[in-house]
Amino acid sequence: MKRLVLVGGGHAHVHVLAALAARPFAATQVTLVSPYSRQIYSGMLPGWISGYYAIEDCALSLDSLTRRAGVNFVQTSCSGLDLKAGQVCCANGKAIPFDYASIDAGPAANLAGLDGAMEHALPVRPIEGFVAAWPGLLEKARNHTGEFTLVIVGDGAAALELAFAMQTRFTAEGLSHARLTLVGGNPQALAGFPYLLRRKAAKLLAEQGIAHLGKRRVIGLQPDHLLLEDGSRIAADATLLATGAAAPGWPAASGLATDDAGFIRVDPLLQSVSHPFVFAAGDVAAYADPRPKSGVFAVRAGPPLAENLRAVCQGQALKPWQPQRRALYLLSTGRKHALAAWGGFSTSGAWVWRWKDGIDKRFIAQFGS
Repeated sequence: MKRLVLVGGGHAHVHVLAALAARPFAATQVTLVSPYSRQIYSGMLPGWISGYYAIEDCALSLDSLTRRAGVNFVQTSCSGLDLKAGQVCCANGKAIPFDYASIDAGPAANLAGLDGAMEHALPVRPIEGFVAAWPGLLEKARNHTGEFTLVIVGDGAAALELAFAMQTRFTAEGLSHARLTLVGGNPQALAGFPYLLRRKAAKLLAEQGIAHLGKRRVIGLQPDHLLLEDGSRIAADATLLATGAAAPGWPAASGLATDDAGFIRVDPLLQSVSHPFVFAAGDVAAYADPRPKSGVFAVRAGPPLAENLRAVCQGQALKPWQPQRRALYLLSTGRKHALAAWGGFSTSGAWVWRWKDGIDKRFIAQFGS
């Protein structure tokens, strides 16, 4: 009997659980270790903030998925791997033995160079932490006397989607005293996206009254302001951090080969380059052919990961996976409007939001109870 432990309930592992439910791995005992009983689909988070979805509409039940798959579910965090003994070390003090392990744990918030971030700001990651804190932040805005300033540190896709969603919610609730500001190091938001899409995003930010302060590097946070590298300050009644993904510390500390940022290096078979009995996918993985940290690639890695885990447990040949060169990005801009980008092509409109809404709901329905 082989022992397979899935570490984390990310988008790729959701596919693995579905594959197990459809056809169990022969002579294999499978265990999932995750700190949460559900997996919130990040693509629908802006819609929840805007008020278009209930949080239940955006979440997959890991309890239900593991039950259907015949998988043991241990609700705790992974604190490391004992690679010599073949054990997953858990935050609850237990050690789970394995012959093979697969890692699809969420990344940490990137707080590098941000003094006071943990004390005075709300990171978007982990998503469960943000989901728990958002209602309180919204209530703070409702009850605030005078102008309420919410600053979002970051100017990538996640930061913009958050800003548009929050502005939509503020407008819907009549919170005209709430002000949103994006602070980022790039001259223009959405660096790396097509020029026309970046220009459209800048126009939408201006139309909705969301300020973008570019070429600014935040180095410190206090309860009522942000400190910039040039010595200036930005007043803030609340601060959110959408600064991208950072690797958790335990993979490198466990002895797995990682890239310079600490993400697990895997080959085209999705096996660790240093320990082939460990697999990784999603944001925690550094693919042989590098790709951005995006839910798009985490979802796409799911089926090949499931196939190779089945193959390795059953003594069969594994198949390499080549991530697609281009990915479709659909970015919500609030008010049931969205931007789309594919390579150098971009477009926008209410129809793009309907397209995105349909894709997101089908994803949830595919794996829902």
